[in-house]
Amino acid sequence: MKVAIISPIAWRTPPRHYGPWERVVSLLAEGLVKENIDVTLYATGDSLTTAKLRSVCKAPYEEDRELDAKVWESLHISEVMEQANEFDIIHNNYDFLPLTYSGLIKTPMVTTIHGFSSPKILPVYKKYNKKTHYVSISNADRNGELDYIKTVYHGIDIEKFTLNKEWGDYLVYFGRIHPDKGTREAIQVAKMAKMKLVIAGIIQDQSYYEKYVEPYLSDEVCYIGSVGPEERNKVLGNAYALLHPIHFNEPFGLSIVEAMACGTPVIAFNRGSMPEIIQEGINGFIVSSVEEMAGKIKEVMNISREVCRKTVECRFTQEKMVKEYIEVYKEILK
Repeated sequence: MKVAIISPIAWRTPPRHYGPWERVVSLLAEGLVKENIDVTLYATGDSLTTAKLRSVCKAPYEEDRELDAKVWESLHISEVMEQANEFDIIHNNYDFLPLTYSGLIKTPMVTTIHGFSSPKILPVYKKYNKKTHYVSISNADRNGELDYIKTVYHGIDIEKFTLNKEWGDYLVYFGRIHPDKGTREAIQVAKMAKMKLVIAGIIQDQSYYEKYVEPYLSDEVCYIGSVGPEERNKVLGNAYALLHPIHFNEPFGLSIVEAMACGTPVIAFNRGSMPEIIQEGINGFIVSSVEEMAGKIKEVMNISREVCRKTVECRFTQEKMVKEYIEVYKEILK
């Protein structure tokens, strides 16, 4: 089986720090290679992979502001499509744009929908609904107007995350600094609980950061920036709990699975896919307000950190994700 995988080019595959879509694509590509699948990865030229790498964009456009994103996206996707007849299947992880080529090629295409950035992009998905195949990354993120071949949860390379059986003395917020992610609320919860908070992630909304985060930074609320894979393991693993007070319907949430892999329980707002990932009282808690989140802090001690790890081992590994995608490919080709 020859598979072409289209990765985004906003960041390197795998990303140096931030880049959740690119991180998942990397795990998928490397996992497929281990399963002896012939994989060609279309990504930035500086990407790292054991698959065959093809690229037209030497560096991520988010790291090189001289690059026009639309121009390089067009060149990137057209490169795949012009070589489509070399492959048995094309796996699109680049949102809706590659769909617009799907009617011009004979190679079947499957698209993993990593989330809907806006309802405005839905017409493209609806147009190609019966002509291609869609995979959702959670049941919560499915759109009722589309057909799906399967839900495949993201998997992580669990060996990169170390189980820490000891309870840490700080809370952690891990994600974009943005109103959707609830950085402000995480600070409020930490203050109510009288615990230190470590904030990690890229600043995606500068004005929000300057108004709701920066004024509260101190010895008890510290911002450490965006962290890479090795530091991520330490930051998550040494924490008492991960706070995830999101204000949008998150399609999945890699950081909460990564925290659990380290043994760290998660307390999250009841939005999007959270009920599919968090098992109440087993690997975390689902709440509906800042006050309720703060009230659950003491109950975290009743959760086994070993069990948190086991829930990930059973449900969210790279191997499980890869196996399920291979089943999807076989179903489409059949």
